[in-house]
Parts: sequence; structure tokens; C-alpha cells
Amino acid sequence: MTDYYVFEGPAEEPVAPRDNNPPLSISELSFALKRTLEDRFGHVRLRGEISKVNHHASGHVYLTLKDDKSAIDGVVWKGVVRGLGVRPESGLEVIVTGKITSYPARSSYQIVIESMEAAGAGALLAQLERLKARLAGEGLFDGARKKPIPAFPAVVGVVTSPTGAVIRDILHRISERWPCRVIVWPVVVQGDAAAGQVANAVRGFDAMSPDGPIPRPDVVIVARGGGSVEDLWAFNDEALARTVAAASIPIISAVGHETDTTLIDFVSDRRAPTPTGAAEIATPVLADLQYAVADFERRLARAGGRLLEDRRTRLRAAARGLPARPEDLLALPQQRLDLAGSKLASGLHRNVAVHERQYAAVSARLSDGLLNRAIERRQDRLSAFSDRFEPAVRRRLDRDQTRLAALSRALATLDPKRPKPGFARIEDETGAMIASAAGLHEGQAVRIVFGDGSKGARIDGEGGEPILAPKPRPAPKPKPAPPGQGDLF
Repeated sequence: MTDYYVFEGPAEEPVAPRDNNPPLSISELSFALKRTLEDRFGHVRLRGEISKVNHHASGHVYLTLKDDKSAIDGVVWKGVVRGLGVRPESGLEVIVTGKITSYPARSSYQIVIESMEAAGAGALLAQLERLKARLAGEGLFDGARKKPIPAFPAVVGVVTSPTGAVIRDILHRISERWPCRVIVWPVVVQGDAAAGQVANAVRGFDAMSPDGPIPRPDVVIVARGGGSVEDLWAFNDEALARTVAAASIPIISAVGHETDTTLIDFVSDRRAPTPTGAAEIATPVLADLQYAVADFERRLARAGGRLLEDRRTRLRAAARGLPARPEDLLALPQQRLDLAGSKLASGLHRNVAVHERQYAAVSARLSDGLLNRAIERRQDRLSAFSDRFEPAVRRRLDRDQTRLAALSRALATLDPKRPKPGFARIEDETGAMIASAAGLHEGQAVRIVFGDGSKGARIDGEGGEPILAPKPRPAPKPKPAPPGQGDLF
């Protein structure tokens, strides 16, 4: 059945009486189709292969679902992405649930996905293989980064379900092998919440302090019983695998039976075939250690006895080579000691006599005047130096006095405040000396200073009458220089 929507036009443009199918706008048609699709296909389940996955920066995921003949666009809103059963990846076959709607801006329809699950075990394993390849490429499976399991743990941590046979088997096996403290972190081991709880438990054990109220385990066992691929799928979670790989505490994975393999088996430090096997890997056997210690004690006692017997035999053999009496063995060394002791006193007397003779010879040389002659030579050198020092100082003082007198006369001659005859100094009103014609201007009052006095004057400018140069005076006859004094200039 087709729905018709009639829209009345403006009053000034009435619809023709015979037109019962008026035209619709594009937006009206698009939104009418959108409502029809959402009402008719409000809840659908689709199976198809994912292609063209786009994880947008906003957190939404845009993808395309296709089969061998058709394709449909899909969108997963940001709030739904974290609750999906699988991670959307290209090539993965999934079953999605959602509603069909349209996108009016492009006149296309799409499915708004509310849940997603793998279409089968084959699809889950294909997704797991791709994830394993990516983590292996990052180096998370390398043996060099795996930590050694402690040989004698004091505390063992166990991450598993608090109910069931797994925890009972682990506790029983540890108690009979190596009685130590066991801390159990209860989690669910199946379902959507399992991966997050196990990851939180691993981070919680790793964050404990060794001296805290609850001691930090030396090793942690992550355990679960056997099951199908879907039952164990929580331990293939990428976030859980990265948490196990980043932990600083050694971790043993024991998930499923020996033939079951999960992702954390590759990133853990040691994989156990069963939970009971994990308990055996984590702990030594106390009885075996006690037997080994007892065996070492027995071997030590036997070795010590053999060593003593060997030393006793070697001592007897050495004793047979000695004389019958110890005094006979010591007689010759004692005789040599007595002979050396008898010669010691005479040797000391001879040594003292030699040194006395040497001392007397040195004293005789000193008493013969060697020391007095050395003192006299020093006194003669000192007297000669004194005789030469006084005339040298007197000559130096005479030269300095003569030079000082000459400099004083030159200073008096060159003093600008005492002009020579025939020369004058020109000063302004403040008494500052004017050194060039550029410092004078017309009408300026100046003072002309001569050697015997000063006169005031005023500058008349460039128009004054020229002043005739005075006739040159005959040069005075030079006075003879005083004896012993040279020319300064």
C-alpha cells in the first residue's frame, strides 16, 4: 500500500481542482522514505563480509557489509563500539543487528549497527591470526623479552574463577609440593566481561608493593579450564594480551587443555599445558630439595673424611723421613745461631771504631781553619760590594737631579699661563682660552693676556683695517750652556 501526503499551497496559489497528486520537495520525499524504512526495518539481522572499515577520529566506525551480489553501508556509533563482540576488520564475516535508515544528504540507505558477532569459528580464527601477526611484528612474542620464573617463590598469585575445579587443583598441587602463601584474585573466565577482569587482576598484582599489607606475588598464574573456541575467546583479547606483555611480574598462562592455544599463551613468560602443570612450573618440590640437601650433606661428610685420611697418610710419610729425635734435626741450625751470636759483639765494636775515626778526621779539618777561611771570603765579598754601592748610588742621584731641573725649566717655558715675550693668550669672558679664530665672533668681548699683564678688547669683525706685520727683531745671541748640562730641545 502506498501512502500519499498532500500539502496545501499558499492561499494566493490554489491547487487546480483536478490535481490530486501535488509535487513534493526533495527533502519531503527523503524524510518520508527515512521514516518508512525505519518503521518497516527497525530491527534486522544481516550476515556478510566487512570491507572498507574506517575508524573515524570522532570514535564512530564506518564500514560496508557485502555478499557475493550486493553491499550495504553501515555505521557503528562511538558508544556502541566498545561493546561489540569482535573488532571490525576488513575480510571478517560477521552477523550484525541494527536498524535500516537512510542518509537524506546522499539519498542512500544504511544500517545502524547495534551489535556484532563473528559468523563462525572460521571467522574468529581468521581474525585471531591477523591479530597474532600484528603483535608478533611488534615483538611481543620474542623470547628475549620473557622473564625467568623464580625458583623458590614465597608468594604465588592466581587469577581464575573462585569456584570450580581449577582453583582447587592449583591449591592442592602447590600445598603438596611447596607450601607457600597463595593469593587468589577472583574473576569471571568466560563472557564479555572476562577479558577486562583478568586484565585488571594482572595490573593489580603488578602494582602491589613488596612491603605492603598484602605481599606482592613472585609469580602469577592465569588459569581456566578447557572449553570451546568461543568459551576461551576472552583470552584472545588484544588489550589483555598487551597487559600481560607489559607486566613486570612473571606470568604463567594455563588456559584450557594442552591442545588449546590462546593469545596470552604467546605473550606470557611461560605456558603451562594445564592449571595443574602451571602449579608445578611455579613451585619446586620441597621433598626433592630436602633429599638433595641431605645427599649433599652425606657427600660432604664422605669427601671430608677422604681428605682427612689423605692428609694423615701424607703426614705419616713425611714423618718417616725425619730423624728419630727432634733434637737431632735442630742441632745444626742451633749451632749456626750460636756462632753468629758470638761474632755479633765484636762486629759492633769494630763498626763503632770506624765511625769514630771518620768523625775525628772531619773535626780536624774543621779545626784547621776551613770554616774560618770560608767566613773571611764572604766578608771580603761583602766589603767590596759596599765600596761599589755608595758611589753608584751617588752618581744615580746626580743624574736624576740634573734631569729633574731640566724638566722643570721646560715646564716653566711651555706653561700656557705664562706667555713668552711677543706672544699672548686670548680668553673669553669666562676665562676659557680661545685656541682658534673659529671660536671668535663679531662684537665678542675678549681678554688678551701677556706675560706681564692683560688687556680687554672687542672683536671688530672682517671689515677692520689690516694690521702691518712688525719688523723682525735681530735674534739674540745664544748663551753658553752651563758646564755638565746638555740641550733639552
